[in-house]
Amino acid sequence: MLTLSPIQVPKASDVLADSLREQILDGRLRVGAILPNERDLAERAGLSRASVREALRILEVEGLIATRTGRNGGSEVIRPSLATIERTIGIFIRGQNIRLASVLEVREAIEPHAARLAALHRTEQDLANLHACHQRLVQHIDDVGAFLRANLDWHVSVVLAGHNELLSAFVGAFAQTVYQATDLQEFSPPEIRRTVARAHQSVMEAIKVGDADAAWRRMARHVGAYVHRVKDMGPSGLPAV
Repeated sequence: MLTLSPIQVPKASDVLADSLREQILDGRLRVGAILPNERDLAERAGLSRASVREALRILEVEGLIATRTGRNGGSEVIRPSLATIERTIGIFIRGQNIRLASVLEVREAIEPHAARLAALHRTEQDLANLHACHQRLVQHIDDVGAFLRANLDWHVSVVLAGHNELLSAFVGAFAQTVYQATDLQEFSPPEIRRTVARAHQSVMEAIKVGDADAAWRRMARHVGAYVHRVKDMGPSGLPAV
């Protein structure tokens, strides 16, 4: 007896988006290339203009093309930016109601290595950026909101100093999420803020002299302490982000 299971037929727009995406990613369509207009694409692919329009919208959301409207409009191939992956990760975190503890555990896993990379690859400008963030943090030690903003800016600056694009994107996505979830007085009492400032100074000293091992240890101790503090609050104290 013949048996058949449901056959999933992909949407025409998805097929076209897949084809164009592959040509962009493998370099056949280079950055700056202008795609044919909707009518030409529809004729070449044998699809409706509505399907072409949807395919282009998919690629635009993915950060692979920029579409301009008007008389001289068109779709230009662009290079995906860090904002693309930051937006995707941020949406996933919030859409899945990921617990803050889970986000911080990821930070605990990657930020010590980011500090190691910073010690190995930082520039004088990176050091200046770290110092500026630290100064803002110290200046706003009594303002929880401004302190948390400066704190996360500092952590992002450490990652940027390592000059690893993927780590920069990941931590950039976490930063705003953590900032929004921890903008609470009880999360950062004065004594904790002062401890954070001292920990940052210690990490910065290791990065400045290029001591990768010390940078790793000090950042691991710093981020680990915060993660443990969050967990100590218990399930009722851990907000979803």
